[in-house]
Amino acid sequence: MNARRRIDVADAAALVESRLPEYPAVEIPLAAAHRHILRETLHAERDQPPFDRVTMDGIALRSAGLTAGHRRFRIGGTQAAGAAALTLGADDACVEIMTGAMLPKDADTIVPVERIAVADGWATLENGSQPEAGQFIHRRGSDHAGGDVILGAGTRLGVPEMAVLTVAGKTTIRVAQWPRVAVVSTGDELVDIGAPMADFQIRASNDWAIAAALQRRGCERITRARLPDDLEAMRAAVKTLHDDSDVLVLSGGVSMGKYDYVPQIMAELGVELVFHKVLQRPGLPMWFGMSAAGQPVFALPGNPVSSLVCFVRYACPALLKALGVQQVTAPRTRLAETFDFKPDLTCFLPVVLVTNDAGEQLAVPRPTNTSGDFVSLAGSDGFVELPRGQDEFPAGFVAPFYRW
Repeated sequence: MNARRRIDVADAAALVESRLPEYPAVEIPLAAAHRHILRETLHAERDQPPFDRVTMDGIALRSAGLTAGHRRFRIGGTQAAGAAALTLGADDACVEIMTGAMLPKDADTIVPVERIAVADGWATLENGSQPEAGQFIHRRGSDHAGGDVILGAGTRLGVPEMAVLTVAGKTTIRVAQWPRVAVVSTGDELVDIGAPMADFQIRASNDWAIAAALQRRGCERITRARLPDDLEAMRAAVKTLHDDSDVLVLSGGVSMGKYDYVPQIMAELGVELVFHKVLQRPGLPMWFGMSAAGQPVFALPGNPVSSLVCFVRYACPALLKALGVQQVTAPRTRLAETFDFKPDLTCFLPVVLVTNDAGEQLAVPRPTNTSGDFVSLAGSDGFVELPRGQDEFPAGFVAPFYRW
């Protein structure tokens, strides 16, 4: 493929994914695992539940006693959660029992406390109560058996997964180690927060948004930098950032202007151009390459909407795949209303997700005024990808959705 030819979105995404290396795994404490990506298969330490577990407060008894006609049962003790199992010893005996406790060794039925009366050491079933043998017992191993796979490699560790991790009985686990990512904004017009600003300058925002997109996905190894439109200064700084990072993300300086130095600097550093320009809006000038040491370089357009869209569409899925995530396919949603788009380009359309009265998720278009109008993105959830070759997308059109 000619790297300088404009290519389709699908081709660009495939090229990025195919070029990224597999990032290593690292051992971390269980307490630090949230939001990481699991890089080992975890097995259950033992059966779950590990014993016949009672699911109601009440009394435990033998169903044989019910069959024999007993309605009053002598209370022989109290079985608390976290204590070894007691023994009934007779058909007319019972044990007071708590939710979560082990089932007594010779019991097979639980009667809830609401269905009994207790007096003078005896428990009497209320009139009309007909307990069924085996009721309110969570049988050993009914959730899973010891040794069963509970979490597979590539699982993203969210809130429920943090609970599941404990079932493996391990104090440390192996997870993917995020690469070191340098996020660089270029341009004399950019000024950092808190610095004085001239009438002809604007606040730097791209590095903040891209860093937030990385952090949302679990990456904390981020370096932010802002560089002026000075060839020598940019050349030296980009080389240092390249050498000290695993992934380089630049915004601005990738088009064909007099001060668009990024492609020249990449060539000087020996970074192989994989593609430059994608048939999409926003973000047509996107540039992607690979250094001789295997480091991906994303050179994104400088306009804030273009920059963020390109990063979320290409870099985020590719990085997650390189970290071992098994499923990175974008979910799909329906447009809430008709949207027209005439250019023969893939359209990345910002949207707000809503739910209608039928419980269906819909994407309400939230187009920006220009690709520099990043303020309009506030409150949006992400964007949908509308394909080339169609200039009208009716309400109900199904499209891939990418969350910011």
